[in-house]
Amino acid sequence: MDLFEYQGKQYFARFGIPVSPGGVADTVEEAVAQAEAVGYPVVVKAQVQVGGRGKAGGIKLADNAAEVRFHAGSILGMNIKGHIVKRLWIERASDIEQEYYASFTLDRTAKLYLGMLSAKGGVDIEQVAAEDPDAIARLHVNPLDGLAEDACRDWVARAKLDPRANEGVVNILMKLYRCFVEGDADLVEINPLILTPDGRVHALDAKVTLDDSAARNHPEWDAFRGLEQLDERESLARSKGLQYVGLDGDVGIIANGAGLAMSTCDTVNQVGGKPANFLDIGGGASADVVTSALEVINTDPNVKVIFINIFGGVTRCDEVARGIIEATRRVQLRSPLIIRLDGTNAREGHAILAENASDRLIIAPTMLEAANRAVAIAAGG
Repeated sequence: MDLFEYQGKQYFARFGIPVSPGGVADTVEEAVAQAEAVGYPVVVKAQVQVGGRGKAGGIKLADNAAEVRFHAGSILGMNIKGHIVKRLWIERASDIEQEYYASFTLDRTAKLYLGMLSAKGGVDIEQVAAEDPDAIARLHVNPLDGLAEDACRDWVARAKLDPRANEGVVNILMKLYRCFVEGDADLVEINPLILTPDGRVHALDAKVTLDDSAARNHPEWDAFRGLEQLDERESLARSKGLQYVGLDGDVGIIANGAGLAMSTCDTVNQVGGKPANFLDIGGGASADVVTSALEVINTDPNVKVIFINIFGGVTRCDEVARGIIEATRRVQLRSPLIIRLDGTNAREGHAILAENASDRLIIAPTMLEAANRAVAIAAGG
């Protein structure tokens, strides 16, 4: 679950990460009231879960109530890359001397947490990585050991920030790590993390992605879901109880288990393809569940092939195979299926699939071979 900026800052504040004072507003008058409360000058910021707000005119500086009223009226209802602005964040403007980038996420390949820190903040980290990869200082953290302060200080030194910022950045990174781990996040990102002329360091922006699988431990997350922006695929998946994340590729992916779904996405990427989604059908793979998964993926016009990757543990592969065949009879698919089954009763499952094999239902013996076939079909091969 992705949080809006204001929600991310509220989340950061729980862990003592300094952020600019501000408040949310759903109307022009509420925006003026929030500005009066925090004091001028203020920044009026569109709350949408997409980048490029500034270039689209969704972030404006205001020195008085008249300017807040004008900018709030212009931004509310604005369409930014398909996202309609329904809420604003009004925060006290900050004097900025330098902008940095900081984040924690999971490096699935290394099976470690990954911290990234750069003296080049304020732009997309992908752009920094492409143009000047040495400008990003990386730190892998073993979850069992945690982030030691000495390691954090060495990491900050490698990033070659302004020395005046070092102590403040170390302090924030230690808290950001706690937010990432104890807050059950998949990603915590500050861009920019700023140094002010008087030597203070604080988060000027906040990007937080929470781990949906940990939601049962966080009933307070329900408050975040009110304005959550889902595309049609994600809304349909949620209504059917499926774990789904829409991506921008053309290989649809269905797997049983979050770990296997992640590995499947990674494998498709490694062989030159682009996943269209992450879809975890959980431990079961009945005809009803597979039908729901196929219906969701079938709504994505970009999908050219669907890769079903199942490892049978408690769930038997022959039951999965019967479920897949029944599901294909219920859903009129626009894309061919590549199916890989392994685990309990895999031989029986393959036999059931083989009876129905065609150029629209293809069986692959390994995940790698299945990924290669899927990518080739998506590319028109």
